[in-house]
Amino acid sequence: MPTDTPAPAPALAEEVERLLAAGRAAALALYRSDADSRRQFVRETAALLGQRLDSLLDANLRDLHAAGELPSAMRDRLRLDAQRVAGMARDAAAIAELPEVVGAIVDRRQMPNGLVVERQRVPLGLIGIIYEARPNVTIDAAVLALRAGNAVVLRGGSEAAHTNAKLAEILRDALRLSSLPPDAVQTPRLRDRALVDALVGRAGGLDLAIPRGGTALIEAVSRAARVPVIQHYQGVCHLYVDGSADLAMAATVAVNAKAQRPGVCNAMEALLVDSAIAGRAVPVLVDALRTAGVEVRGCPRTLALVGDRAVAAADDDYGREFLELRCLCAVVDGVSGAVEHIGRYGSHHTEAIVAADLEVAETFVRSIDASCVAVNASTRFNDGGCLGLGAEIGISTTKLHAYGPMGLEALTAVRFVVRGQGQVRT
Repeated sequence: MPTDTPAPAPALAEEVERLLAAGRAAALALYRSDADSRRQFVRETAALLGQRLDSLLDANLRDLHAAGELPSAMRDRLRLDAQRVAGMARDAAAIAELPEVVGAIVDRRQMPNGLVVERQRVPLGLIGIIYEARPNVTIDAAVLALRAGNAVVLRGGSEAAHTNAKLAEILRDALRLSSLPPDAVQTPRLRDRALVDALVGRAGGLDLAIPRGGTALIEAVSRAARVPVIQHYQGVCHLYVDGSADLAMAATVAVNAKAQRPGVCNAMEALLVDSAIAGRAVPVLVDALRTAGVEVRGCPRTLALVGDRAVAAADDDYGREFLELRCLCAVVDGVSGAVEHIGRYGSHHTEAIVAADLEVAETFVRSIDASCVAVNASTRFNDGGCLGLGAEIGISTTKLHAYGPMGLEALTAVRFVVRGQGQVRT
C-alpha cells in the first residue's frame, strides 16, 4: 500500500518517468486498438465490480475507519455500499453500449481541386486524473478514457487509498481479460503530494490533466501544470423561481435540487425568488425545505417574510458551496435580478429556473453563462448519466475544450484527414 511520507526528489523524478513511459506505451497500443476490445474491457470491469463486491466493501470500510472525522459531504463521497457499486457497474455497462467515437467522421467536404477533407475523432493520448475522496471516479474516469482510446494515470486521495487500490486491480485485470495493456491504467506507487506537481509540471508528459475536487486542489494543479488542464470548479448552483412559476412544482424541484444528495456539485446552493410573488412563495418554499431537513439562510427580505424559520445569511453565504443540508434564500427583482445575482455569485456550473412563462425562461437561458441551464427541472440533472453520456469524467466549468459533463466525445481530439488523387499545391 502506498504511503504518504515525503519522497526524495530522485525517487519522485524516477516515479514520474516510470508513469509517463508506461502510460505512453499503453496509449500508443490503445490508439491502434479495435472498438470491440475496448468494449470488452468496459464489460469485464462491470462484471468484476459485482464479483469482487465483498472485498471492495471491506477495503472501503478500512478507509472509512482510517479517515476518522471527515466533513459529512466528503464522508458521503468516500462511502461505498452494494447499491453504489451496482450503480458504478450499471454506468460502466452503459458506456460499453455507447456508439464508437474513435475514428468517427465529424464532417467531410470536397474542395474545388478534388481533395476530400475529413475531420475525424482520435484519442487524446495519456490523461492524468487527480481527485479526492471519490472512489467512483476511479471507475468512471478509467472506463470513459479507455473506451475513447486513452490511457490514464489515476491519482486518488489518500482517504480512499485501500478502495482505489482494489478498483485499480479490477481495472488492470479487466484489461488483461480484454487483451489490452494493463499499463493503460497507472496508479502512482508514491503518495507524496509533490508527485502531482512533478507529474503535471513535466512538459510534454501528460496530454491532459483533469483535477476533480475542491477549489484548493484545482488551483494547485493549475498553478503547477505545464500541460493542458480541464477545471471542474465548485458548483454554486442556483434555482430561480419566477413570478409565473407553479409553486407546487417549484417546491418539489427545490427540495430535490437541495436535499436529494446535498454533498454533490450539482446540488442547489441558493434559492432565488421573484419579489413579485415573494410574499406567498417564500414561506411555502422555506417550509418545504425545512421539512426536508434543510437549514435556510435568508437575505433580509426573506427574513421579513419567514422570521425565525430562516437564519440570517452571512456575507460569505452568498456564492458559497455548502455541500450539506443548508442553502441560501434570496429575494430578487424578476429575471433580470436573478441573472445579475447569478452573474455575481455563480460558478458556471448549473443554473435552473422554474417558470410557466416560456419567454421568461428563454430570456434566462440566453442570459446565463453556465455549463448547464435547466428549465422546470432540478439542478441534479447536470450529470453525464442523466444527459445521455453513460457517465462522466467530470463537469468542466472551463470552455476549452469542453463545457459541462465530459463524456466520450470530450475525451477525443478532432484531426484533419486529407484524401487526394495526386494533387500538389501550386
